[in-house]
Amino acid sequence: MQIVVYAAAGKIGSRIVEEALRRGHRVIGVGPHPEKIAPRPGLTVVGGDATDPASIAATAAGADVAVSAYSPGSGPQDDLSVNARALLEGLARAGVPRVIVVGGAGSLEVAPGRLWLDDPAFTEAAKPRARAQQAQLDVFRTAGATPVAWTFVSPSASIKPGERTGSFRIGGDRLLTGPDGKSAISMEDYAVATLDEAESAAHPNTRITVGY
Repeated sequence: MQIVVYAAAGKIGSRIVEEALRRGHRVIGVGPHPEKIAPRPGLTVVGGDATDPASIAATAAGADVAVSAYSPGSGPQDDLSVNARALLEGLARAGVPRVIVVGGAGSLEVAPGRLWLDDPAFTEAAKPRARAQQAQLDVFRTAGATPVAWTFVSPSASIKPGERTGSFRIGGDRLLTGPDGKSAISMEDYAVATLDEAESAAHPNTRITVGY
């Protein structure tokens, strides 16, 4: 396939690019600073803005599926919702039928009706980003009829650089925890799960989560 990856220079985006190339896919790596994306065989690097529908339409042309690892960093967190709307509009213009979005864990449930971001153990400083990611998910869920099928992939509570094991679980709206009570996934295995979804299209128009 040809896969366009937004925020291809980021910690998660770069691992998604590597996993896609490892599987033999052709990749368009997009970022606001394309010079930060290391060139390699199978990868086309272009500059682009993941919050602008016109930029998305131009950079995604010819792709079979898009992956957005966009993050506003320390900027306005509302840009996550802007990104969601721009993806739906821009990819529709480009004729790209699917998008997979790197989401957050805060909007996952830890009990019926109780979100992880509302748990006393959730870091206060992380709540603005978590609520913005929840709003981003809501944009997709309320989009109605759209030619772009979306999949929102939430990580576990802890996502860090680590080992690519290829062994993990896929869940729905509930935070996954292991037998030790910890909720974790490596960035490498998160990338594996993302590419599995890109190849299988198994969860259209829904949110999934990945964890050990």
